[in-house]
Amino acid sequence: MNVLVVYYTRTGNTQQIAEEIAGKLNADVEEIIDNTKRSGIFGWLRSGYHAVREKLTEIEEMKKNPQDYDTIILGTPNWAGRLTPAIRTYISRYRDQFNNIAYFITMGGRAGDELIKNIGEFCEKKPLATAQILEKEIREGNYTEKIDALIQEIKVNSE
Repeated sequence: MNVLVVYYTRTGNTQQIAEEIAGKLNADVEEIIDNTKRSGIFGWLRSGYHAVREKLTEIEEMKKNPQDYDTIILGTPNWAGRLTPAIRTYISRYRDQFNNIAYFITMGGRAGDELIKNIGEFCEKKPLATAQILEKEIREGNYTEKIDALIQEIKVNSE
């Protein structure tokens, strides 16, 4: 199985999970770089506003072509129950090239089910697997079972 893990992170949580998934699957991994300033309190406010308004953003050129992979695993933080602008931009640009899709979200609180549903609708493709990982679980190192379940579900559903 040829897999690409693509993720956006603001705080590093999503990157941590993405790299662990990629390591377990021997997959390629690529970070989406958002050219909009999102650090600090004003960046945080701007980010939430852009997510709620479903804005696209300018992202750096991606090095890997999703069409070259059997499965794309997307990783994104949950911003106010919405897609991050960087992930929204990536999906809108490449969704026609996705063969199979799976995704995980990292989040501080709730609204994960709604975001999972929204990602599927926006990708226009049913996912092989999904996972929701809480910030608290990442901090405490209690997320391995969720990653393993995601990977197992991807393997079973891609056969």
